[in-house]
Amino acid sequence: MIAEFIGLLIIVLAVWAQRVETRKWMRVLGWTALAAVIGQGILGGITVRNFLPWSVSTAHATLGQMIFCIVVAMALFTSRAWLQDYELIPEHNAWPSTPALAVFSAVCVLVQLILGAAFRHYGIKLLPHLIGACVVTGVLCWTVVRVLTRYGNIEHLRKPAQLLLALLMVQLGLGFCAYLTRMTFGHNAVQPWQIMVVSTVAHVAWGALVLAASVVLAIQSWRMISAHATEPAAQTAHGKAVIA
Repeated sequence: MIAEFIGLLIIVLAVWAQRVETRKWMRVLGWTALAAVIGQGILGGITVRNFLPWSVSTAHATLGQMIFCIVVAMALFTSRAWLQDYELIPEHNAWPSTPALAVFSAVCVLVQLILGAAFRHYGIKLLPHLIGACVVTGVLCWTVVRVLTRYGNIEHLRKPAQLLLALLMVQLGLGFCAYLTRMTFGHNAVQPWQIMVVSTVAHVAWGALVLAASVVLAIQSWRMISAHATEPAAQTAHGKAVIA
C-alpha cells in the first residue's frame, strides 16, 4: 500500500512537471522518475513471484534508492535557492577537482548500497561490504574536508557537506549495530529478532539519506565550482554567465 501511494505521488509529480515546468530537462526528469517507479514495481513483482532471488532483490533495492535520489534532486532543482543568481567559483591546483571528487563519492556510496543489498539477500559474503564501508568512509571524509577547507564560507556547499559528515557518523554506528544483531547475537535465530529487523531497516534507510546528501553535494559542486574558470562569474538562474 505504501509503494502504491508513493507511485501515485510520483505520477502526480511527473504530470505536474509537464504542466508547470519550462525547463525541458526537468520535464524529462519527471518522466524518468515515473519510468523508474514502474520498473521498481515490475522488479518487486518478479522478486515476490520467484521467492526473492538475490540478484532481482538487489536490483529492486538499488532502484528504490535511485528513485529517492531523483525525487530529492527534483526538490533541489525547483527550490527557490536553485533559481537565484550565484557566483561561479574558479578552482585551481586541486586534483581531482572538487566536482569530480563529489561525484566519485556519490558513486562509491551507491556501490556500497548495492553491496549491502546483495549481502542482505545472501548473494555475497560480508567481506566486500565491510571493505566498501572502509573505502566509502575514507572517500567521504576526503570530500567533506576538501569542501569545508576550501568552500566553508559557501552556504550551498558547506551545509550538504556538514550534513553528509553527520549522516556518515550515524550510519557507521547503525552498521555496527546491524552487524552485531545479525551476525553475532542472532546468528542462529530461527526467525529474525525484532532488534535485527529494526537495526537493519534503520541502516538501510539511513544509507539512502547518505546517498541523497552525497548526490546533492555533487550537484551543487558541479553547479558552483569551475575547475577551468579563470575569473569569477555571476551565474544566473537561466545559466547565462555575467563577468562579476
